[in-house]
Amino acid sequence: MKERIKFITATVLYGTIGLFLRYVELPSEAVALYRGILGALTLWVFRLLRKERPDAGAIRNNLLWLLLSGVGLGLNWIFLFAAYVNTTVAIASLCNYMAPILVICLTPLVLKEKLDLRKIPCILAALVGIVLVSGVIDGGIVGPSGVVFGLLGACCFVGIVFCNRKLHDISPFDRALVQLAVSALTVLPYVLIKNKKLPLPGDLKSGLIVLMLGVLQTGVAYCLYFSGMANLPLQSVAILGYIEPVVSVLCSVLFLKEPLGWYGWIGAVLILAAAVISEIIPPKNPPKEAEK
Repeated sequence: MKERIKFITATVLYGTIGLFLRYVELPSEAVALYRGILGALTLWVFRLLRKERPDAGAIRNNLLWLLLSGVGLGLNWIFLFAAYVNTTVAIASLCNYMAPILVICLTPLVLKEKLDLRKIPCILAALVGIVLVSGVIDGGIVGPSGVVFGLLGACCFVGIVFCNRKLHDISPFDRALVQLAVSALTVLPYVLIKNKKLPLPGDLKSGLIVLMLGVLQTGVAYCLYFSGMANLPLQSVAILGYIEPVVSVLCSVLFLKEPLGWYGWIGAVLILAAAVISEIIPPKNPPKEAEK
């Protein structure tokens, strides 16, 4: 139960990011930069307090895929945060959570694994859901650029998933530490080119929110996430992870008073149900346990 509470707390913290981002007087890409820096520093301090040192050998052996996944994480944040700014938090979050469906579609091409035909209805349901959420049926897309940014963020997240499949013999904390640091380095040139200089929070409220997003909703959330998932079944981890978009949608509707509409709610249910069901479907030919 303790591990489950940790994991759920982490997903709830992730789900509130879009809400707080609306109150920051700072470009979204700058927030992503500070989030990466503060998150990496928080994880580093956490490891020091536990008297643990990063495994340099494991990091070196997985360096290429760590670097690529870190770049993907940085790009995911750039697109997702831009989506939060250019459309509703609910739509941005749901577009970003098309990633699991994209993974199912691309796995046969990238990993040469056969597509499970039982998951095709999930793919179709998610596609219908994203059309409904976007607002096309209601007569116009709510923030079309935000929808595009959200889907681009999902594509970047797919890249992270495939890179993580290549990692081996490395702890989740070492992986997260390197990925967060690389994500910050990825975002930095974009921030400097777009803004000509490094933007700083313009007021105390913005500064405190950025600090909270980096330390609490990134560093602490990552610690809770990995500590919790260590002793949870993989299926529970996959399903509980969808608490995040649910929290994002609720924050959008209840606190920001952003419209979603009946079509949007139906689309949200379709996307989340498709993603969850695709995780529940057991493999047709489960791998045999390795001999000890």
